[in-house]
Amino acid sequence: MSYYRSNIFGTSSYITPVVKSLLISNVVVYFLANFLDNFTIGDFLFSDFLRKFLFLYPFETKDFGIWQVFTYMFMHGGIWHLLFNMFALWMFGSELENLMGSSKFLFYYTICGVGAGIANLFIAPIFASVGPTVGASGAIYGVLVAFGLLFPDRIVFMYFIPLPAKIFVGIYMAIELYSGITGTNDGIAHFAHLGGAAVGFIFLIFDKESSSGQNLFQYIFGNVKRKKHDNGFSYTIENETSHRRYDDDYKYRANQEVINKILDKISKTGYSSLTEEEKKVLYEESKKIR
Repeated sequence: MSYYRSNIFGTSSYITPVVKSLLISNVVVYFLANFLDNFTIGDFLFSDFLRKFLFLYPFETKDFGIWQVFTYMFMHGGIWHLLFNMFALWMFGSELENLMGSSKFLFYYTICGVGAGIANLFIAPIFASVGPTVGASGAIYGVLVAFGLLFPDRIVFMYFIPLPAKIFVGIYMAIELYSGITGTNDGIAHFAHLGGAAVGFIFLIFDKESSSGQNLFQYIFGNVKRKKHDNGFSYTIENETSHRRYDDDYKYRANQEVINKILDKISKTGYSSLTEEEKKVLYEESKKIR
């Protein structure tokens, strides 16, 4: 808790375990692939092997393998491609992992990436020609969607312009949709990005927290209150008439209205804006729901 803080972009600067592992693995794979480009054994090129085995090839080609809908996420087409994706993962991923929990976040990230690959296989060819695809961008767009939905009023910067997260994400999705439908040949897998975002959105709609039995659909369309708690690494959504239920072993000491105000404050301005007393209340509350 004491190391959680916001950066100048309005997001978490603390790197959580899964985000850290993804950052390291993507960077290691990128530099390993480039290192192996320099090695051959006779006529065997390591670079060709990696590309044929790990890139996501169109479904109808002989090089396609079902495992590629997963492996392509760890391959990148250049250093800027890698840096952009890892920068976005660092900006938005840690806060989502804190909120969802490490296991759920890893599952969410993976299904968004796989869903992006599937969308690129079956939807993208309708609008444009498709070649081998690489990159974690589809999974990253799933992360963006989750951040925009769960932290809609958090201010983030787009080209130095402060925008609420929901507007920031909406602009990116509109750009991707326009680019994908118009069939632009810019070499970017726009429908992979949209596929990852769509899978993430669907996941959040149907994902239910056991303590409340409600979901994101009710959050968006109902008269609801979003509720978040730190260190428990999950999130709940309740309506105004429902109450959080605890096991008999827990004693709920903090005033619920105070907790709600603290959580709303985090949603708008980040954890670093809390006073020491607010941090203490939130920390004591989190220990009871681990």
